[in-house]
Amino acid sequence: MLPCRLCTFKTPTPNHMKYTNYLLLFALTFALASCGQTEEKPKEHSDKNKMKIANMKLASDAHSYSKPEDAVVKHLDWDAVVDFDQKIISATANYKIENVSGTDVIIFDVNHLNLMEVRVEGELTEFHIGPDKKYLGQPLEVPITADSKTVSIKYETSKGAEALLWVDGDEPFLFTQSQAILARTWIPCQDSPGVRYSYNARVKVPSNLMALMSAENPQEKNATGEYTFKMEQPIPSYLMALAVGNVEFRAIGEQAGVYAIPSLIEAAEYEFQEMDDMLLAAEELYGKYVWGRYDLLILPPAFPFGGMENPRLTFATPTIIAGDRSLVALVAHELAHSWSGNLVTNSTWDDFWLNEGFTVYFEQRIMEAVYGREHSEMLAKLTKQELIAEEEDIRVTQNMPNDTKLKLDLLGRNPDDGLTAIPYNKGYFFLRLMEETVGRDKFDAFLKAYFTEHSFQVMDTDNFLAYLNDRLLTDEDRAAIDIDAWVFGVGIPANIPNVESDRLERVDSVLTEWVAGNAKISDIKWASWEYQEKYRFISELPESVSAAQMAELDAAFEILKTGNNEVLFAWLEKSIRKDYKAAYPRVESFLVSVGRRKFLTPLYRAMKETGKLDMAKAIYVKARPHYHAVAVGTMDELLDYSE
Repeated sequence: MLPCRLCTFKTPTPNHMKYTNYLLLFALTFALASCGQTEEKPKEHSDKNKMKIANMKLASDAHSYSKPEDAVVKHLDWDAVVDFDQKIISATANYKIENVSGTDVIIFDVNHLNLMEVRVEGELTEFHIGPDKKYLGQPLEVPITADSKTVSIKYETSKGAEALLWVDGDEPFLFTQSQAILARTWIPCQDSPGVRYSYNARVKVPSNLMALMSAENPQEKNATGEYTFKMEQPIPSYLMALAVGNVEFRAIGEQAGVYAIPSLIEAAEYEFQEMDDMLLAAEELYGKYVWGRYDLLILPPAFPFGGMENPRLTFATPTIIAGDRSLVALVAHELAHSWSGNLVTNSTWDDFWLNEGFTVYFEQRIMEAVYGREHSEMLAKLTKQELIAEEEDIRVTQNMPNDTKLKLDLLGRNPDDGLTAIPYNKGYFFLRLMEETVGRDKFDAFLKAYFTEHSFQVMDTDNFLAYLNDRLLTDEDRAAIDIDAWVFGVGIPANIPNVESDRLERVDSVLTEWVAGNAKISDIKWASWEYQEKYRFISELPESVSAAQMAELDAAFEILKTGNNEVLFAWLEKSIRKDYKAAYPRVESFLVSVGRRKFLTPLYRAMKETGKLDMAKAIYVKARPHYHAVAVGTMDELLDYSE
């Protein structure tokens, strides 16, 4: 057996580095790469200036045992059988590898996989599994030679595999959730966002179900239950995705379509009719969509997120089906990931804002292009409201001020800890500030070049800021923006962009007057309001509002019967905090039927903070078996729950 070679985690580059240093580093990199160039060739047209980010020194990934600088996977052929009775996947992962440094070992990430055999160049070999670490799982070390090109790993998933959720009942379903570091619970892989590989797959499932992956997909079931997949573009492991269920497909435009179970397919087809318009708007902004098709799969309600940007096939929660197309901003967000995240990927989870801040910015631009500036500015104002509340909660209530920085330090922590509103919304306003400082046309040209020049590559914060300084910002721009405060500073900088929304300001005015007793319930024009206006009204209800006033609003507008889950969620949270007991049965039915963590955490927390912990735990006992492991981990900790 090989001696254990556990990964040594390196301390990330100090966050307080100033940008003069970044600029010098970037200039030096280009100088070394540009030896022999003539001075007359303009830098912006130089091939060397457009070198791939892979040639730059990137931050090391503290959340993966793999050492891709020594030996790295390049392609996966995955052969799997999905067993719903045993709730396991039996598979063989055949990797093509590159021995970069001439090392004698290649390291994979695994997390409680049952490994049966490992082969190198077709020959059985010994392997070594290192000690288990919380969150990280274990390193799988496979001996190789300088000439080794293939590694094959035969294995089974464990019944508690965290990425997998097996849904029982009349509509059995399996789906995976690999982000951030859960791919290693269902595939042995180099589970770092900085490692990309292409893949082919053959998957056997029960004949009454269809298999789908983050790849080229079938559009109808076959009689054998055997499906093949191809993903030619290299992707990181967190974008590996599998779903199995009784689903149907409906086309929406030439490049887009939606999958859903039969009982939801009509509603889904109606709800997402504007997907193709969004795709065209996105291409107009930042270049060609390179993934072929853009399809959407509606998952069971237990899916822990709003959406997951798996290439070619976004996974989405059914909670965005409102019946009036009011919640399609989430689709715009996941579509935007086709550029920011999937095309250019954060190299570590400390750089998560490079995925999500860019994506929220791009989402807002898509929504503006398709639905108009008035609509997108309402969304932006709600984004700012959410950011202010989240920043205060993290910095003050949780006393974790460093988690309000864009550049995170998640060493020794679960990278899911970084999935707050900060990388999303603070990142968005940082980019919006840049746009407003340099001008939209100039900023759009910069972003389009950024996505094009670094496509299918990875990026970290230091290298992005060096690129930003070299390609976009002047000294005057830098002084106006204050990059250090935004990226490495605690909290929200004072120069956060202002957002104007006449419609939401009118909502605020009506709310103020109603609370003060100067307006009647009939002055609240609920029926004509869009979802953003309703959400704003509910979420801004002040402490002084009583349970009796909640009852008055509910009687007038039947809010508990709304089909918009964002509005319903806001109402249920306020109902808990205002002791509006008529809403409690709906609180329970909602929490038992929906597994989206964005909804679960605030509702359970509201019960905990208002002396209703027994109520919270009673509901949680019923709901917990239906939640994905991602949600269970968060709720167990929040409620101090143990089985």
